Amino acid sequence: MYPSELRYDREHEWVRVEGDEAVIGISHFAQDQLGEVVYIDLPSTGDTVSAGETFGEIESVKSVSELYSPLTGEVTAVNVALTDTPETVNEDPYGEGWMIRVKMDDPAQLDEMISAGEYEAFVNEGA
Repeated sequence: MYPSELRYDREHEWVRVEGDEAVIGISHFAQDQLGEVVYIDLPSTGDTVSAGETFGEIESVKSVSELYSPLTGEVTAVNVALTDTPETVNEDPYGEGWMIRVKMDDPAQLDEMISAGEYEAFVNEGA
């Protein structure tokens, strides 16, 4: 349920490293807790995101939640397909449901993230 090649944060975002860039999305647990996703507000290409700060919002039939960046850097790509099909986050959170791609300012920030096993333990403890 939590791909082992990804890193996770306690705000329920995941990161897949591809060279000096990070692809960011939300975990299966997060999308499950949200329920049916109906709207996503994401930054623009060229924007800067900061670790621990919000980069957008995700709205479901249940609630509106902030999206937090686990890393600092420049947004190099945005999954614009989510504008028309936000439910993709529910259907494929680790694949087509990715949200942004960031050129990392400091790859050492990845060391502050947790492994899939640690994340699974975290959500099982009642995150």
